[in-house]
Amino acid sequence: MRTHVTAACCFALTVGLATGVRAHHSFGDYYLESDTIEIEGQVVEFQYKNPHSWVHVDGQDPFGRRLVYAAEWGSVSGLERQGILKNTLKAGDRVRVWASPNRNPNDNRVRLKRIQLPDGRTVGGQGRNAEPRNRER
Repeated sequence: MRTHVTAACCFALTVGLATGVRAHHSFGDYYLESDTIEIEGQVVEFQYKNPHSWVHVDGQDPFGRRLVYAAEWGSVSGLERQGILKNTLKAGDRVRVWASPNRNPNDNRVRLKRIQLPDGRTVGGQGRNAEPRNRER
C-alpha cells in the first residue's frame, strides 16, 4: 500500500511540475523578437489580467486589410509599475503599438514592445527585449 501512495505522489508531482513549466512559455518560441511591426488603430478590448494582459487592436495587416491584433503585454503588477491601470485603455481609444510579430504568419497574436497611449505617453512592454520607456522615434 505504501508503494502505491508513494508512486501516486510522485506521479502527481511530475504532472504538476510539467504543467507549470509548460504554462510559462518562452516568448522566443512564439514571436520573432528581433523584428518589429507597427500597428495603429482602435482598441477593441483591454484584458488587464495575469499572467499577461492583452490589448486587442483593430488595425491593418501589411497588405492593408483590416485585422484585429491581439498584443500580449505584461502582468498586472508590471503594468502598474508603469502607471497602467485597468481603466487606462478603453474600447475605441486610438493607440499605436510596436510589437514582435508571431512566428506563424497566420496568427494575429503579437508581443507588445511599446505602446503610445491615447494621452500621448509612450510606455514599453516588459522583458529583456522590450523597448525603453518614454522613448520617441
